[in-house]
Amino acid sequence: MEVLVDDPLSTCLLWIAQSNGVATSRDAIVDGLPLLDGRLAPSVFPRAAERAGFTARLARQDLLRLNELLLPCIALQRGNKACLLERVDAPSKKAWVRFPELDMQLQEVELDAFQANYSGVVMYCRADFRLLEKHDTGAKRTLASRGHWFWSVIRENRVLYRDVLVAAFFINLFALAMPLFVMNVYDRVVPNHATDTLWVLSFGAVILICGDLLLRMLRGWFVELAASRADTRLSALIMERVLGMRLEHSPASIGSFASSVNGFEAVRSFIGSMTVTALLDLPFFLLFVVIIMVISWVMAIPVLVGAALIILYALSVQARMRQLSEVMSKASAQRSSGLIESLSGIETLKSFNATSRMQSNWEQSTRFLCACSGKLRMLGNSVGSGASWVQQMVAVCMIIVGVYLVIDGQMTQGALIAAYMLSSRAMAPVSQTASLLTQYYQAATALASLEQLMANGQERSADKPLVSRPKLRGEIELRNVSFKYPGDEREVLRDVSLHIRAGERVAILGRVGSGKSTLEKLILGLYQPTAGTILVDGVHLAQFDPAELRRNIGYIPQETRLISGTVYENVTLGVDNPERQRLHEAIEISGLKGLVGAHADGLGMQVGEGGSRVSGGQRQTIAVARAVMPDSSILLFDEPTSAMDSTLENHVTRALGQFSQGKTLLLVTHRTSLLALVDRLIVMDGGRVLADGPKQSVLQALEAGTLQKVAP
Repeated sequence: MEVLVDDPLSTCLLWIAQSNGVATSRDAIVDGLPLLDGRLAPSVFPRAAERAGFTARLARQDLLRLNELLLPCIALQRGNKACLLERVDAPSKKAWVRFPELDMQLQEVELDAFQANYSGVVMYCRADFRLLEKHDTGAKRTLASRGHWFWSVIRENRVLYRDVLVAAFFINLFALAMPLFVMNVYDRVVPNHATDTLWVLSFGAVILICGDLLLRMLRGWFVELAASRADTRLSALIMERVLGMRLEHSPASIGSFASSVNGFEAVRSFIGSMTVTALLDLPFFLLFVVIIMVISWVMAIPVLVGAALIILYALSVQARMRQLSEVMSKASAQRSSGLIESLSGIETLKSFNATSRMQSNWEQSTRFLCACSGKLRMLGNSVGSGASWVQQMVAVCMIIVGVYLVIDGQMTQGALIAAYMLSSRAMAPVSQTASLLTQYYQAATALASLEQLMANGQERSADKPLVSRPKLRGEIELRNVSFKYPGDEREVLRDVSLHIRAGERVAILGRVGSGKSTLEKLILGLYQPTAGTILVDGVHLAQFDPAELRRNIGYIPQETRLISGTVYENVTLGVDNPERQRLHEAIEISGLKGLVGAHADGLGMQVGEGGSRVSGGQRQTIAVARAVMPDSSILLFDEPTSAMDSTLENHVTRALGQFSQGKTLLLVTHRTSLLALVDRLIVMDGGRVLADGPKQSVLQALEAGTLQKVAP
């Protein structure tokens, strides 16, 4: 088991997993999670525990009141430390603890000494129950399913929404105070000159008004707190799904994909305070109508008719609004795609005087979006304006009807005013709900796009147990592997079978488009073969956790892309707590020493977005340093020196020759100078293996022209 003193929470979780028979590794539980200075933070711990098959809960607990049935648990200590608490014995004042600093060996410590460093917070971990595959119904193997990605997060805040509902009940109850106060003043106080009664009623009304203010503030705070929690959780979940998505499901257009992700803003806006308030207030419409009917059933008729008119009109425009929302969503995605394409290819556009085309596309998209948006706003405004008009007409009708009732002696003046005030209070949530219906389809369209995103296949499945292999030997085998990219009928690889022994150094040669780079991507686990099997150290590739597999592979892609940041951040990408000695070795091997040595900022030099501030050759030196930094047992290099000058290439070739000794090297190249690194050559053509053998034998066959090309 990995014992990491610098990451105590990960170490404790791995020990719990191992004691429960769960094979996992630190790479598997923390990959893609936001780490704090390279270590697992308490706030992220439940998500890491979920990956290992556990449900975790944080609790503030006194050591002497711990439930022994829930032990062992993780105790948080001061100074960002943690340990595994096995047992507490109050009579003897002893505690049995496992510290990461002591290789998780069971230690007996004094309870008082342990209490001095105890932060007061523990983490309980419970193993999730999983159905055996033979009992699986095909839906979810985990009984402790988290449910729908969106609604389950909303349900997590049900306690807050319960408090909001209670507050809404009393707010609407207090809303009766003013109408009843006015009715009693007009009907009893004024005719009888009862000033004492006036002050008593006024005092009660003031108390209720102040209570209403307090409850409204609390309701707003609860709603915003629930929305903020849901927003944070959902945003993290969406990003985690995006980063964990299998590349087979990657979108054809990054701009459209980004637009779908940004659509969460519409969903977040819709679930905000206005929506919750309107939906919770809407049921109380019936309460106000009933009270109006108690005053006079005739007075309730305008309110019911007005509410029906507002809702019916709002529903009548929904079909058109849904159509416009869907069209706007697609048009917005298309415009975003054009913007990102223009920004990423700005040099090409300027070099070939093609900016006019992109400008024209942008303006056409903008005009179309403005037209659709204008129509959508007009429909929304018509609903809002119509609701306001109906509300005023209801008020006029109530006054007219009320006056006749007062004249006939069926109602008092106070009752008329009270009924009028109650009608305004009853119509308010109806109008708000009608306005919300105009926003519904924008949020629904955005949610549908996010549903597609969340349904995409993930590299890591919680339902499938994975093999934990922290260190690989480097044996690679392909058995009848075929592959074609999604949406493309042409097979890039066709029935490829290879066996590369651990420590063997192999080069793959072939024409452009023969499948060389794709082969390395399949071994890296970026794509899954459409047919056949890939084995690493005799284990099916699908059984490895992706992060653990890639930790054992040093990879240089054909197209080097750097992340925005410093040279240091790019070289140490994916390496936690990099050793200084390894960093210097990587810089020396890659030839990066000349670049960082000549710059005033050294390793702190900014490379720009995608590496835009450095040349192609400099990007490759950083890529080489990044690949050799982890000292992996498998090296997958794709044209590692294609952009380098001859001097730098010779240096890198010599350095890689020494570095790759004892490692499995798979080198894709068109340069004969790099063949000095390998002992075996594989020639590919048309997605098939054309030749495979010792380097000299294959080179002689190539020179003699005895290798036949494969028909496409």
